[in-house]
Amino acid sequence: MALQIRKAQRRKAKLRLALIGPSGSGKTMSALKLAFGIGGKVGIIDTENGSADLYASLGDYDVITLEKPYTVGKYREAITAFENGGYDTIIVDSLSHAWAGAGGLLDKQGQIANRPGTNSYAAWREVTPDHNALVEALLSSRCHIIVTMRVKTEYVLETNDRGKQAPRKVGLAPVQRDGVEYEFTVVMDIDIDHKAAASKDRTTLFDGWRDTITEGTGRQLLQWLEIGTDEPAPAPAPAARPASELLPLIDPNAKEHSIATVELWHRAAMKAIGLLAHDPAALRAWADANLGAFGAVKERYPETVQNIRLAIAGVFEAVTEQETAE
Repeated sequence: MALQIRKAQRRKAKLRLALIGPSGSGKTMSALKLAFGIGGKVGIIDTENGSADLYASLGDYDVITLEKPYTVGKYREAITAFENGGYDTIIVDSLSHAWAGAGGLLDKQGQIANRPGTNSYAAWREVTPDHNALVEALLSSRCHIIVTMRVKTEYVLETNDRGKQAPRKVGLAPVQRDGVEYEFTVVMDIDIDHKAAASKDRTTLFDGWRDTITEGTGRQLLQWLEIGTDEPAPAPAPAARPASELLPLIDPNAKEHSIATVELWHRAAMKAIGLLAHDPAALRAWADANLGAFGAVKERYPETVQNIRLAIAGVFEAVTEQETAE
């Protein structure tokens, strides 16, 4: 397809905001106040043992409670449920459980790495598509998205108002995959005193700002989001495409395949597996459609095909574990 050059154009946007802070910093309350300031129907995905219900006096919102195992499939299912319900803002409280919670991606990576004949590197190649699928669900949602993330904490000694050394709890890196904060339009760090400051801000609204988050903060963000032309209609969900289109088929009768071609084919395969991870029936149909290509590539690149088959097996194993737990 020929590349196109076009004028930059500001469009209306949906919020993609992350709140990062230690336990007790007020992430859940801050997320709700932001959502109420934006307005409309608010839904919260709660992985914090029912803590979302503690703030019912703040306003009207609905809750989906996730219990372990905290699989990517459960998060995506909850996001879809709120989207189909006509909600305007979805709060994910917290995104950290998808990474470090029981049954999260770190757990899955460890289980795969412990299989006979599998190493840590191969395990990450299976886990990464799941992580990418969750990020894609957040970024492509037609709703405003606010996520909270826990941080690893430690205590430092600081001089207080009386000139005495006193311990203070501070937050470090978020409990999520490295670099996930780069996916958001705004990232706010909240300290133990409930004061927020933007560590990343594409809106430029919060340059030098440090304050408590209120509904007014949400209204301020909404004004910025509404600047510009209407956003284009969302593209259809990739999983709805025919299975045969998700991976360029390599001719099973071909005797030679270049390394470059197979590498592209492998990347397309891993992406397809991530997109279909929430729909095992579609994944099986996709795999069946590509059996001939798998066989052709295996003759020269057996490790490539083995990685793909391990990724497919990992999806079915995760689904089986989830069904067993439920």
